[in-house]
Amino acid sequence: MAEVNIRRRLLALIDIFVNETDEDHQLSLQDIKEKLKLQFGPDYHVKDSVLREDLDAISQTLMSLTVNNGPHGKKYYSFQERLFERYELRMLIDAVVSARFITKKDAKRLISKIKKLASRHEAKKLNQNLYVEDTVKSESDTLKYDIDQLHNAISENKKVLFQYGTYDVNKKFVLHRDGEWYSVKPYSLIWYNDFYYLVGEYEKLGEVRHYRVDRMRRVTVKEETFKRPTINIGEYVKKSFQMFTGPEEWIELQVSNHLFNVMLDRFGLDINITQKNDDSFVFKTKAAMSDGLIGWLLSWGSDVKVLAPDALIERLKERTEKMYHLYHS
Repeated sequence: MAEVNIRRRLLALIDIFVNETDEDHQLSLQDIKEKLKLQFGPDYHVKDSVLREDLDAISQTLMSLTVNNGPHGKKYYSFQERLFERYELRMLIDAVVSARFITKKDAKRLISKIKKLASRHEAKKLNQNLYVEDTVKSESDTLKYDIDQLHNAISENKKVLFQYGTYDVNKKFVLHRDGEWYSVKPYSLIWYNDFYYLVGEYEKLGEVRHYRVDRMRRVTVKEETFKRPTINIGEYVKKSFQMFTGPEEWIELQVSNHLFNVMLDRFGLDINITQKNDDSFVFKTKAAMSDGLIGWLLSWGSDVKVLAPDALIERLKERTEKMYHLYHS
């Protein structure tokens, strides 16, 4: 049997506590010695007094071990003070699973890493690979590198270049404007409806716009820097319905009472609400006049009525008439 020095033994003990113990799984000295034999061979032996000294040293310098008394004064050891609680690891995994900009391959790899932050017993409870398979995921292997580049560009106030496109009816990715390059001052990356968006100023028109990162191609960070303006990203997202942009206008809505909390979630607690009658309330807010807004309003059916402006009411009339004729022709 090869000699096992104290460094190897301490590293093995740390590995045992990280992977084998938690709040529900504790080890006695005899259990620990059996685990060491699995690593160093069946003939490996360490005295109880030496092992206790090792555990004291680990607990005082590297990781806090919990010691509980069992029957007949027998002591049980475990590692419980982990960086993440199980519910926090669950949220991280759920975020990875739901993010459609992450490829299936990367999602599995990230989930595997997250599970290593728990004991092997807890990791089994976190296993949800089935949902990774069933979720519509990105096919872009370069997306993670694009996101990293954009984060760096934002932190260093550097302009970025990229091409942009969408899929056609044949599922072929087609670049917009014959592959024209977009020069953008990047302000922020946001995660909205399971996709990453870049918010920044499109230099050609001097307008603040947003771009889905999974639809960007050949992302390049320029050496040219810019002075970042003051912009409220939260307000920008709130006014860009379904991430569609357009000119901002005040809109007035009459909404059924049962959607009260839905409207608070969408617009925040600071909206000014007036009770219209026993069944509905009225409020005003600024919003981008866009197809996204039209679609959002129509999604609530007769529970939301637009009172102003007239131009928006006319657009809704046109859209609802088209829908009527589609099913009554």
